[in-house]
Amino acid sequence: MRTITLGTRGPQVGVIGLGAMGMSFAYDMASPRDEATSVSVIHQALDLGVTLIDTADVYGPYTNEELVGRALAGRRERAVIATKVGMECIDPTGGPGGAPLVRPNGRPEHVRAGIDASLRRLGTDHVDLYQLHRVDPDVPIDETWGALAEAVTAGKAHHIGLSEVSVEQIRRAEAVHPVATVQSEFSLWTRDVQAEVLPYCTQHGIGLLPYSPLGRGFLVGRFASFDELPQNDQRRRLPRFQQDNLRANLDIAVKVREVADRIDATPAQVALAWLVAQGPHVVPIPGTKTPKYLVDNAGAADVKLSAADLADLDAIPAPVGARY
Repeated sequence: MRTITLGTRGPQVGVIGLGAMGMSFAYDMASPRDEATSVSVIHQALDLGVTLIDTADVYGPYTNEELVGRALAGRRERAVIATKVGMECIDPTGGPGGAPLVRPNGRPEHVRAGIDASLRRLGTDHVDLYQLHRVDPDVPIDETWGALAEAVTAGKAHHIGLSEVSVEQIRRAEAVHPVATVQSEFSLWTRDVQAEVLPYCTQHGIGLLPYSPLGRGFLVGRFASFDELPQNDQRRRLPRFQQDNLRANLDIAVKVREVADRIDATPAQVALAWLVAQGPHVVPIPGTKTPKYLVDNAGAADVKLSAADLADLDAIPAPVGARY
């Protein structure tokens, strides 16, 4: 797979990354997790050139970092590990549908303890990218970001990034320490960052990591009705997946498939290739725990979209229903 620099300051990574969250957390929680398969997916990802592996301490909570750490044992030098801090689990089963109940925690002492705990779970002496998961509204971002910068000074993190932030928050962080990356939900079905965040990142050489780049599976035509969503799955609580909204949004997936059929690609590859075309440092991180979908996603690196293809995709209307 071809590689790019993750922003002007970041590491070299494959142009498609891998989000590991779903291997432990959030989607289809009624189905048992198969750790052996998840580990093999991470190994296969590295073999395909998908080098950026994204996780977070709160995924699981904590178990996803442990899984990634076990998968990368003996392969650490081949991977670019990205993890996150800034959320805390206050009740493992107290959230909607029995999911963990979490809240932001940007206190510097939480960040300092968090990097050491993440390194233990990941089985490494440093992470390549340490990201602030969410800005804590009760803690000035300058203070939180300063604690992440301490991890760089100590050699525990090589680069630091932000997640789900405004341009003003990026500027405030940059006044303390360079921002290598910004992670945001971004896809043909969630394009908010195109207004301000993406142009700012492009102008300032900051890498952009789109999460949920396949619209949580919707853009690839995986769900045609609410009843097809797995039980105990967080998508059942999202407005866009409620039955009336989902039905109204089906045409979006149809239009993605039309472009895919025209260029002999899959809908996933088209959706990911559209993101890669949005800027020189855009690296989508689709999540999967299935070898088949991993190979499909990685194939997006070889898909070339014409100006006409991009225009057709750009013309897709915004979905009905709020994001959350």
